[in-house]
Amino acid sequence: QVQLAESGGGSVQAGGSLRLSCVASGLGVVVRRMGWYRQAPGKQRELVASVGNVRNGDSPVYADSVKGRFAISRDYARNAVSLQMNSIRREDAGVYFCNALVELEGVRARDYWGQGIQVTVSS
Repeated sequence: QVQLAESGGGSVQAGGSLRLSCVASGLGVVVRRMGWYRQAPGKQRELVASVGNVRNGDSPVYADSVKGRFAISRDYARNAVSLQMNSIRREDAGVYFCNALVELEGVRARDYWGQGIQVTVSS
């Protein structure tokens, strides 16, 4: 029904940059919030960044560990979200999952998840 297509993962040198993108699609999709989570080996999944609708006064939310280095943005017309990752550190490595809070006509909003994309950091 609701598909989240993720792209932009891969290998990056420490100190380098990556840009992750995600597009939500499906009939009647209304996206209320989008963001990115990540899971490192042996660790719990954690929120990296998320954003609702800045035009309605919502502010992006960032994990403390990425503040000042990562930036999240939405393309509302495309139901897309991007995460610009700068000054990447070894501890940023892991599987990144796109998340979207999606409302369908006549149905309360619920969370959907991408399949996850790998981010590998080398030094």
